[in-house]
Amino acid sequence: MAHIRRHPKAKGRWQVRYLNPSDQERAKNFARKSDAEKFLVTIETDKLRGDWVDPRLSKITLEEWTERWWAATSHLKVYTRDGYRSLLRVHVFPRFAPAPLGSIQPVDIREWLSDLDRSGLSASRIRQAYFLLSQILRSAVESGYLAKSPCVGVKLPRMQIPEMRFLTAEQVDMLAFTIRCPFGVLINTLTHAGLRWGEAVALRRGRCELLRSRLHVVESLSETSEGLMFGPTKTFQRRTVVIPGFLRDLLAEHLLTAVEPEEDALVFTSPGGEPLRRGNFSRRLWRPTLEAVGLDLRPHDLRHTCAALLVAEGHTPRPCRPILAFLDPSHHGPVWHLFPSDAEELAHPLDATHRQVSANTGRLVSPSEAVELAAS
Repeated sequence: MAHIRRHPKAKGRWQVRYLNPSDQERAKNFARKSDAEKFLVTIETDKLRGDWVDPRLSKITLEEWTERWWAATSHLKVYTRDGYRSLLRVHVFPRFAPAPLGSIQPVDIREWLSDLDRSGLSASRIRQAYFLLSQILRSAVESGYLAKSPCVGVKLPRMQIPEMRFLTAEQVDMLAFTIRCPFGVLINTLTHAGLRWGEAVALRRGRCELLRSRLHVVESLSETSEGLMFGPTKTFQRRTVVIPGFLRDLLAEHLLTAVEPEEDALVFTSPGGEPLRRGNFSRRLWRPTLEAVGLDLRPHDLRHTCAALLVAEGHTPRPCRPILAFLDPSHHGPVWHLFPSDAEELAHPLDATHRQVSANTGRLVSPSEAVELAAS
């Protein structure tokens, strides 16, 4: 049992002796008996509530605890870990690195967020920094270093929903026709297969099942501090995408004329045969082409365009989710899947729309013919 006694060596001081939840004996000294009595009541109450934490553990600094937490994040993608490092270095550690865990109060969190907001940092970045700090402090609670997290009752800045940009079928056709050959095939793949950039540039010959008009999306390419890395898709899910007939034909000719014969050969590469880097592609091809055709968008907007084209053909957004690998509305369930016949129902209108646009513009759809047109 916890008790108070006169300090055996320091005259005029009082000592509280108590057991922690692991039955280890601890002692704390006070100048006044009343302070010792208050401390004794507090620790006994906290122990009964399950809120008691060894004061020595809560003295570890946030930076020291983060090092321990970091060692348990090896399961995260390298790209994600890079992002966490940046947030810690730039936004979290400058404020909290030397602070003992037990000293961080909710008001400190709110003041920190206000300072970030006044600095002009975007709402998205502020929320990312907060959620990372909250995750680190929650792990300290789970490990018994804190009684409760100070990240409670905090009002975060509202996210500004970015404007969604969509292209018409005619604009997609113009963009694919204008960009340097054979990257028009990539433009059509991003748009009409609904692939993310990393998924498209990680696509391999052996995963193009063109006799059945299918692409098997298995991996993604990321640019990290450790270089280019192939890994699982963003959702860690494998999926099969049914593609329109015209895209099947484009890819068939592209595989025949521009892709190495090995099964693991990348379908889309740089002119030197290396994996495509987003920055290089944007600087050398994407931006000059956008200027030439008078458009302003990101490569990812082509994925949005895929959904927009399907909706324009009379499909509601929900059936379009599977082809785009969106999660269910609760964002917690598995990816929605289609029966093959349903997936083909989505591919057919995309094919019909493209062929109609090609007929109206008089543009031919094969890469070789596009080269002839560009040269004429």
